[in-house]
Amino acid sequence: MRHLVSIADLDAKDIVAILDHGDRYWSLADEPIKKLTSLRGRTVMIVMFESSTRTRTSFELAAKRLSAEAINISGSSSSTTKGETLLDTGRNLQAMHPDAIVVRHAFGGAAAMLAKTAKCAVINAGDGQHEHPTQALLDAATIRRHRGNLEGLEVAIVGDISHSRVARSNILCLSKLGARIRLVAPWTLLPRGIELIGGDLTRERVRLCPRLEDGLDGADVVMMLRVQHERFEGEAPRFPNTRELSRTFGLSERTLAYAKPDAIVMHPGPINRGVEVSPQVADGPRAVILQQVSWGVAIRMAVLERLIVGEPA
Repeated sequence: MRHLVSIADLDAKDIVAILDHGDRYWSLADEPIKKLTSLRGRTVMIVMFESSTRTRTSFELAAKRLSAEAINISGSSSSTTKGETLLDTGRNLQAMHPDAIVVRHAFGGAAAMLAKTAKCAVINAGDGQHEHPTQALLDAATIRRHRGNLEGLEVAIVGDISHSRVARSNILCLSKLGARIRLVAPWTLLPRGIELIGGDLTRERVRLCPRLEDGLDGADVVMMLRVQHERFEGEAPRFPNTRELSRTFGLSERTLAYAKPDAIVMHPGPINRGVEVSPQVADGPRAVILQQVSWGVAIRMAVLERLIVGEPA
């Protein structure tokens, strides 16, 4: 691995290796001194052109727990506000000789564009509606911790599929690990051909479900997505209103009963409580949402270490 731009660039063996690597760091958070030295003297630049809490903070923590220097740059404080292009920004950052650049941008393809000319590692922290690969990896790690092998699991991804980079990365990641995916949303939020993004593999493993009860029936994992209102600008309305969408596709204790009794509930955040998921479910015993956040640090430690210094001994 030189960069991590897309789950499409990884095969199942690569994904499992990253998850196994991340397992080493899961328990580090419980140690009194949360510090390793494998990236001592290295520099990680975290460049966020879109808002971020979990991803930015977990990448920063991941770098610091490996003893790297972490430098945060927001889009509002970068020279892009003065008219500088993203490519020129990337070139200037690379001229400072970082070991890795983590980038989030509203433009799908931003990370790939930077990776083409970068001499350091480039990690995609979310590019438009395209992908969010480390989110999919931490989601897979969370599922694996609770359910063991992902082979044969039924995973329902519910909500705004159309605008979700998390959904696209998870379709690719989870299907490569043997899970079957149900995309659950009204037809207006199910993009045409989404089940084909991974070729024959996803064609066989992805099913579209325009009715919540059918999508949740017998599911092992329920992954809820928020409505990404910030990406609807200039589009025709996709649903009557948020209240109607919540009534027909929101996860409550009643609708969760359609899933298996031991099904886990996930959400990449931020949660809109009372819209896509009720507070009772979000705070309930089957929710593993905060564990996803914890896995985010461990998996991003693994990704940074593998990209900068290679596989662990």
